[in-house]
Amino acid sequence: MEITQFSMEEILDPTNIIEGKRYEFILDVDIDEEDELYHEAGIEIRVLVAEKGEEPFILNYFIMEKAKGEYLDFALEDDELKEILAFCKEEIAKA
Repeated sequence: MEITQFSMEEILDPTNIIEGKRYEFILDVDIDEEDELYHEAGIEIRVLVAEKGEEPFILNYFIMEKAKGEYLDFALEDDELKEILAFCKEEIAKA
């Protein structure tokens, strides 16, 4: 899995109920044709990241097939989640 494009947006909480910061990442990923996640139209992963204290962490993620915009019922493997979190941490640090 390779991240080819992304967008990042801070999710604002006007009520100040949520502690820390929240970010939404939309990741376009390139998936090997042999992988069960592969779809010809492409895959997008929506990742919600929280930053509370020193270490950002993944709150939740959703995998979408891009052509139809349908959510796919797959779980990412631990190494894939670590790769995504490392990418998100790097982008948050740049912001």
